[in-house]
Amino acid sequence: MKIAMIGHKRIPSREGGIEIAVEELSTRLVAAGHTVHVYNRKGHHVSGRGYDGKSNGKNLKEYKGIRIITVPTLHNAKFNALVYSMLGTFSALFGRYDCIHYHAEGPCAMLWIPHLFGIRTVATIHGLDWQRAKWGGFAIKYLKFGEKIAAKYADEVIVLSENAQQYFMDTYGREVKFIPNGIEKPGIKSDAVIREKFGIQKDEYILFLARIVPEKGLHYLIDAFREVNTIKKLVVAGGSSHTDAYMTDIKRKAREDERVVFTDFVQGEVLEELYSNAYVYVLPSDIEGMPISLLEAMSYGNCCLVSDIAENTEVVEDKACSFKKSVLEDLRRKLEWLVQNPTVVNGYRREASEYICGRFNWAAVVEKTVELYRKRKKR
Repeated sequence: MKIAMIGHKRIPSREGGIEIAVEELSTRLVAAGHTVHVYNRKGHHVSGRGYDGKSNGKNLKEYKGIRIITVPTLHNAKFNALVYSMLGTFSALFGRYDCIHYHAEGPCAMLWIPHLFGIRTVATIHGLDWQRAKWGGFAIKYLKFGEKIAAKYADEVIVLSENAQQYFMDTYGREVKFIPNGIEKPGIKSDAVIREKFGIQKDEYILFLARIVPEKGLHYLIDAFREVNTIKKLVVAGGSSHTDAYMTDIKRKAREDERVVFTDFVQGEVLEELYSNAYVYVLPSDIEGMPISLLEAMSYGNCCLVSDIAENTEVVEDKACSFKKSVLEDLRRKLEWLVQNPTVVNGYRREASEYICGRFNWAAVVEKTVELYRKRKKR
């Protein structure tokens, strides 16, 4: 089959979970003999120009057998996604694709166009993006519009959680497919690079690794950590995503506690070492789609502490610790409990990797997704 991917920023890139998912899916589709074209968005890395380069898909024409088509767009953050998805869609109309696969709510606003031309479309809704704190006004209306277009016109809609599956049924009366992200078991790394670069070592830090955006709940974590009696450090790994004001506020909070270490955006060996050597990984989100960082943290055998939103608890079940979403005192209490009880932490560690890698795998994701690509078009 010949498949187009529209909706991510760039691959290869770790700018967000969507980019990771598109890359993982596309490379496996190519390995299975399919032709895949991905429509990358022109522009700078979401964490800043300093991360531009081939590592985030800039100027690439091909990657692991995937053809990369770069779509021009505006520098204005409010409208570049709209222009990108419109231009990418019009370009894809002439690609003779068996299926165009849209990712995320915003880009789905253009899905009705290939539908009008009789081209099969699949939409993956990675999360209810209009709920995210960084959006407002026109952006929220546009994201909701994209969601409605997907629900009405997509031949198949994929969601990453059972909670989102129920949302589409309740809101639109639309049956959608639940196909979660996958993960593979990684190799565990030493702490050599992070020890030299950041002065941290195995089991001496609590890890937050995600984009620095309000819905990830980092402000809760820093406030709670300040009240925990421990010599362990809190490592904050990630860059901003059009959220500079929030980042400034976070760093202001952190100045009051010298135990907080910022690494900025990380990838490669540093990323692998941070996952491999953390004492506890914490994801205090208010909103999620399906957090790939949580899958990754568990695949490395980490004890995880997560907010009790359905998108987190559906993933971890009883193989991680949880706290009441946005309740600072509960987060502080659970953090302190884990710090004081390494036996409990080691218990979660023993089960995490085998459980997560056994339950979520990319081979199954690809198989189920290809089935949706192949289904006969609705009459």
